[in-house]
Amino acid sequence: MKFSKVVIESLAWVKPPVEVTSDEIERRLAPAYERLRLPTGRLELMTGIRSRHFWERPVLPSWASAQAGAKLLSVSRILRERIGLIAHCGVCRDRMEPATASYVHELLGLGPRTQILDISNACLGFLNGMLLAAGLIESGQVESALVVTGEDGLPLLENTVRSFLDPAQTRSSVKGLFANLTIGAGAAAAMLCHENLAPDAMRLNAAVVQTDSSANRLCQGGGAAEGGLQMETDSEALLEAGLGVASRAWQSFEAETGWTAETPDRVICHQVGRAHQRRLLETLGIDEAKDFPTYQFMGNTGSAALPMSLAAALEAGALAKGQRAALLGIGSGISSIMMAVEA
Repeated sequence: MKFSKVVIESLAWVKPPVEVTSDEIERRLAPAYERLRLPTGRLELMTGIRSRHFWERPVLPSWASAQAGAKLLSVSRILRERIGLIAHCGVCRDRMEPATASYVHELLGLGPRTQILDISNACLGFLNGMLLAAGLIESGQVESALVVTGEDGLPLLENTVRSFLDPAQTRSSVKGLFANLTIGAGAAAAMLCHENLAPDAMRLNAAVVQTDSSANRLCQGGGAAEGGLQMETDSEALLEAGLGVASRAWQSFEAETGWTAETPDRVICHQVGRAHQRRLLETLGIDEAKDFPTYQFMGNTGSAALPMSLAAALEAGALAKGQRAALLGIGSGISSIMMAVEA
């Protein structure tokens, strides 16, 4: 699908203040490591993640989303009353009903004509939200849309540590829990609008989608009966299945855009860890130097990972005016969205 009228007017991200290192997590897991004879240091060695960040206290996803939304609105040229849609796109949501977006709408003081909805698609939700917003803008149904997400992986981390320390666990049973130790927290927001409102803004030119739902059981998470969150992941199988989906998505992306692996000046990927980054770029034939990774100090922040990295790249001057970037999103399920943007 191609877009001729849609721009990304502004982006914002929020890094939570509390840093938790991989070494700190492994110190807490020391009794389990010793009992199961697991080597200390494997968490950072396997993932490349030195640390991740969390909020100072347990927070509602709406609060986290509103932090990024407020930061964006402080610099955006789009007036609150002209925002036609707000979508909360996090893995984390306040509750089943009402939409988490309703709380974000209130916290940001948006107008009565703004549509509210939640979009949920694992780590890909934010790009799904951007894609929906772009379609509404391109068709003239709204002139601007605010896409937000706020993730808090601390409950999942705490529940995983407790599970690890259970004497009943074995080396085999904890294997599906290791991915949980890479999770962090963060928030991001993007304002998409018609080009007439911000003619000099980053353009969204095209997007493609590829889905393989036969792999939807490789990473499954939800509420634990005892309280807190739980998730189990077959990391190796998920990586291989994800690479297959990504490869097919990239083929569609090249056909839709006319780009090749050499075309983008920068690629912004979903942030999982070192192995995923390297295997993805190798599979697509993209020079690793074009990537802007943040997993080393943020970990995997779910739906916030890619937009946070894009916002950080812009802040760092890693994506300059006139340069082109490929946004390479993927989420368990498995689905991939790839977008072509021009700064």
